[in-house]
Amino acid sequence: MKFAAIQHDIEWNNREANFASLSASISDARNAGAEFALLTEMFSTGFVVDDPDIGEPYDGPSSQFLRDNAKANNMWVGGTCAEVSPGDSRPHNTFIVASPDGILHRYNKIHPFTYGGEDKHYRAGEDFVQIDVNGLRVSLFVCYDLRFADEFWKLANTTDVYLVPANWPESRRSHWISLLQARAIENQAYVIGCNRVGTGGNLKYSGDSRIFSPLGETLAEGGASPTILYADITAQTVADVRDKFRFLQDRR
Repeated sequence: MKFAAIQHDIEWNNREANFASLSASISDARNAGAEFALLTEMFSTGFVVDDPDIGEPYDGPSSQFLRDNAKANNMWVGGTCAEVSPGDSRPHNTFIVASPDGILHRYNKIHPFTYGGEDKHYRAGEDFVQIDVNGLRVSLFVCYDLRFADEFWKLANTTDVYLVPANWPESRRSHWISLLQARAIENQAYVIGCNRVGTGGNLKYSGDSRIFSPLGETLAEGGASPTILYADITAQTVADVRDKFRFLQDRR
């Protein structure tokens, strides 16, 4: 299955402008044969943490955008947004994945980024989420979650590919790249990290999106400009690697 990681710039807190630019990129990815398009963290607004009105209602404009583009392109589309669940007063940073038939899957980011103040404005998620994507076992994480290896470990035996949309700043770009590769190597699974480019909230973002194989090999990499990364992902490759190098069974 061909995955696309759409490394894009984000116009700060301007959903309509971001929807317009991303619709074209999603169509480009589909025309290139991709069946799954991964966008960045907070793809429609940027990493806004200090605006009390940033949260969208459940099934709001960003989730509708994902659903509409998934159905229009007959593909899977995912990214995160600030979404307020029914009964809540604060949003979660929610990773929403829309299937080609419009069904939405949601993972609420478990680790708000306290260093950047995300915990003051967003609720922490509690549950892991894994979905079946055309026979691939896909586990959903978001940005700062990447630093918590034990949580990736917990899902390793039932994961073929980890998806990690992010707004990871340039100042810690070496951490981003190293941690993505480490999660792939230690869990013998594909890892797709999709990071934004440009500037927002007084921070600079260098992209550096990556797709790593279950052996930690670089299958695709992005620089500091908008681009689309592609890689073919197969469950058989994961099974073959784990059969040849039986490391997971020794984990305690």
